[in-house]
Amino acid sequence: MEYFKKTGWINILISIVFAIIGIFMITKTDLTIKIISYFIGGIFIVIGVIKSINYFLSKGKYDFYNNDIIYGIIAIIIGLITIFCSGLLESILRITIAIWIIYSGLIRLSLSLKLHTAKIDMWNVSLIFSIIMLICGLYILLQSGALITTLGIIILAYSIIDLIENIIFIKNIDKI
Repeated sequence: MEYFKKTGWINILISIVFAIIGIFMITKTDLTIKIISYFIGGIFIVIGVIKSINYFLSKGKYDFYNNDIIYGIIAIIIGLITIFCSGLLESILRITIAIWIIYSGLIRLSLSLKLHTAKIDMWNVSLIFSIIMLICGLYILLQSGALITTLGIIILAYSIIDLIENIIFIKNIDKI
């Protein structure tokens, strides 16, 4: 029983950390994008350096199919681009996701019209969801930082729900 209480308190702490991350993502979108870009860029650079070192360490084996130096250089270049062009990468990602959401909304809009033609009663629900998807896609497309803010809202909502659930769990652990 003590183990479950300790686990519950650890989960509450994790929920609070997630809430702080969510709030940070909502309020500091530009800084969040930079931190994510630096982190991902750093990972690419480390991988590139490891691949390059691996190439030079194994060059005596005369492996003609060892392309680690090429992969290493490409990874380092991608890492540097990710770090120094974080705004551009955020825009590309945001536009790509927005186009996908708009496309999905248009497909669902077409489906709802087909359901209406087939005289299926639930066509209007499908129509409403497709319109909501189109609006969300357009919002993400036109609003810089919307993707990070939306992700921050989702993380914050998750953490609040998880926090409430863990408090309920701890208060009722004796009944379980």
